[in-house]
Amino acid sequence: MNVDGVLASGRAAAEERMRDTVRLYTQGPDVFNRSNGTTTPGPQTDLYAGKARVKSIAAATGEDAEAGQREVLLREYEVSLPWATPLPPGTRVLPGARIEVTASPDARMVGLVLWVLSASFSDQSTAWRIRTEDRS
Repeated sequence: MNVDGVLASGRAAAEERMRDTVRLYTQGPDVFNRSNGTTTPGPQTDLYAGKARVKSIAAATGEDAEAGQREVLLREYEVSLPWATPLPPGTRVLPGARIEVTASPDARMVGLVLWVLSASFSDQSTAWRIRTEDRS
């Protein structure tokens, strides 16, 4: 059995299931303007834009948390990107990066912003999987 051939077939099959389009980016810190009391969101840096598979993690029932003096429900998702997805040199996907769903056959997912919790790597994976959460 040729492991490389099996992996290539598995990666091709995984990519066929990637029907969503996402944008993976980092968000710079917000800037507060003391003179007028407004906050401007920090700059965004795109790391990837393209096909993906976004799926809810069935075991994640959601967890109530407080954020900015309001209750939010945290739901976990797994985002699969093509295994060979390149990143800019010297860049790693770290917790706090974000993934925005820009297109999907399920129109209810469009506009969903997910916060990266962790990213896993393996030379024998069929896709690059990123664990995220919806903080809405």
